[in-house]
This record gives sequence, C-alpha cells and structure tokens, in this order.
Amino acid sequence: MADTSDFRNGLIIKFKNDLYTITEFQHVKPGKGGAFVRTTLKNMRTGRVLDNTFRSGESVDIVRVERRKYQFLYREAVGMVLMDNDTYEQLTVPQETFGDADKFLKEGDEVELLLDEQEQIVTAEAPIFVFLEIAETEPGFKGDTATNTLKPARMETGATVNVPLFINQGDKIKIDTRTGAYVERAKN
Repeated sequence: MADTSDFRNGLIIKFKNDLYTITEFQHVKPGKGGAFVRTTLKNMRTGRVLDNTFRSGESVDIVRVERRKYQFLYREAVGMVLMDNDTYEQLTVPQETFGDADKFLKEGDEVELLLDEQEQIVTAEAPIFVFLEIAETEPGFKGDTATNTLKPARMETGATVNVPLFINQGDKIKIDTRTGAYVERAKN
C-alpha cells in the first residue's frame, strides 16, 4: 500500500470508488498542526476536476495502468471498432469512452487506450490535434480577415466546427479535440 509520499503528477489512484489522476500536488507543513498534501485530481471517466487534501502519510491505492496504441477502423451502432497495432486484434469500444473527441476521428487515426490490471478499459484518448478537411461551409470573401467573426463548417467526419470567414470548402484545418475548436489552417 502506498502513501502520500509517493504522489507525483500523472499518478492514477483509486479514490471514492473511482479512478483519478493527480494533476497537481503540494506538500504543506504549517507552523501548527500536522503536515498535509493539497491535490488537484481529475476523474478518469468523467473528466471532472476535484480539489482534495490528504493527511501526510495517509494510505492511498495506486492503480497501475498500461497505455496501448490502437488504430480506429470504423464506427458501428454499438461503438467504435479499434485494432491493436501489435496483435491486429479488433475490439469494439463504446463512443462515450472518448467523450466528445469521437466525432473528430476518421478511419486510420491512432488512439490510446488505458487498461488496468484486469485488462478493463479505464479511458480512451484521441490525438490532441487532428487535421480534417472541410466538407461544407459558406464561401469566404476577400478581405474577411479584419474581424474575428466565425462561421460554422461541417467537417469530413460530420462534426461541426466554427471557423474564421476566410476558410473555404476543401481547406484542411487543425482542430483541438479536447475543446472542438479551430486552431489553424493546415500548412500545405
């Protein structure tokens, strides 16, 4: 059993019957009273962030996870079909496992699954940035770069992203899958 002295950023612990990753921690030794550890925890399943204080030396359950790379093949009604890059074994993962990032995945993209000791999927991570082609948007006009106005654009995967007015149909853009926001036009 581990304790608070083992804390480090990125460590995954079992807390309140759920899995959390430590995003920040700070050991505090006040002038009066016992030492404690202030932490910021992120829920692995929901993404919710929680602040918690542990007494110094308090026992915690550390969960060992393994990251495996998979290739996204296609969508089904029951989920998303992925292929293990090493064994070529296919598995179906519910779309909720990816959060909102699933709508930005296209066939052939590489994703990571985090698996616990029992080979159960803890969470799935899409690439942080993806490059997608715009399938449909209103045409842009010359000189539409002065204002910070955005227009909706439908991507090749079916997702809708707000883009600047100078972006046209057929352009490739870079999208942040965590927020679903336009980042920049892809460089050719």
